[in-house]
Amino acid sequence: MNQRRTLLCSALSAAVVAIAGWAAPGAVQAQAAYPDKPVRLIVPFPPGGSTDAVGRLLAAELGKELGQTVIVENRGGANGNIGSDAVAKSPADGYTLLLSGVGSNAISYALYQSMPYQDSDFAHISLLATGPNVLVANNDFEAKTFADFIKLAKANPGKYTHASSGNGSSGHLAMEMLKQAAGIDLVHVPYKGGAAAITDTIGGRVQVLFLNQDNLLPQVQSGKVRALAVASEKRNPAYPDVPTVAESGYPGFAAESWFGLSAPKGTPAPVIERLHKATVKALAQPELKGKLEAVGFVVIGNDPKAFSQFVSGEIEKWGKAARASGARMD
Repeated sequence: MNQRRTLLCSALSAAVVAIAGWAAPGAVQAQAAYPDKPVRLIVPFPPGGSTDAVGRLLAAELGKELGQTVIVENRGGANGNIGSDAVAKSPADGYTLLLSGVGSNAISYALYQSMPYQDSDFAHISLLATGPNVLVANNDFEAKTFADFIKLAKANPGKYTHASSGNGSSGHLAMEMLKQAAGIDLVHVPYKGGAAAITDTIGGRVQVLFLNQDNLLPQVQSGKVRALAVASEKRNPAYPDVPTVAESGYPGFAAESWFGLSAPKGTPAPVIERLHKATVKALAQPELKGKLEAVGFVVIGNDPKAFSQFVSGEIEKWGKAARASGARMD
């Protein structure tokens, strides 16, 4: 009986080893063949905005590098949380990707009382590009420089207003960071989107506005508003004559929007590596790189480890600003 049991166990063990041996090459081959069908890129905002534009530029070039169509799917809502959650809960096979960003992948964690996903639900692939918030003033405002603005704000706490594209937006929280750093007090006037905020700043209904550089560039270039400072550590090529907040007395100050490429947690390492290499090549293509730089984005293209560390730092930084502002979303 013992001999029969031994033989049976040996046979079962051999079968398991054989099955594992057959399955492993298949899995490896599947990863090696990636991608063998179209890839979905979820843009967690409606068509027409900066996130959508970056997503479509990336999809076109990434598809060429991967040899498969990359289909952009807009899934807006809840400050990008709906689309991001959809990716977090998708199969970890590399066929559903997320155009991640500062709102849904950094700021939201501090704004929303209950989040359907966490940063640990993603495998970050590469930081695509960054763009600073820019502080602008209407042309009738007496502060002509950033130094003038800080001096006036300190001398008149609560007198001046600052616009933003909405509560919890990067522009709103950029001003919260500046208020803390400079010890100034301004009245926040939130708008439903950047266009309305720009209109009222131009019209003089509010004195200053912090907003993404690509949205403000046409108004600055046409002279409709005056740029006081950019919120990146280095000067932005699209705003070469505008000083940074950092160089104007607040070292290390940075409040930038950013875009990245992320996948669901558990996506196989070979697939992540394939996507990373293809993304870096796509970002180096003159058409993509040129279009992003033309509106003030700084193209990055770093590796998964560096991007993951970057996201962790952004969550901490923006979370601190959000908590200080008291902004909350339902």
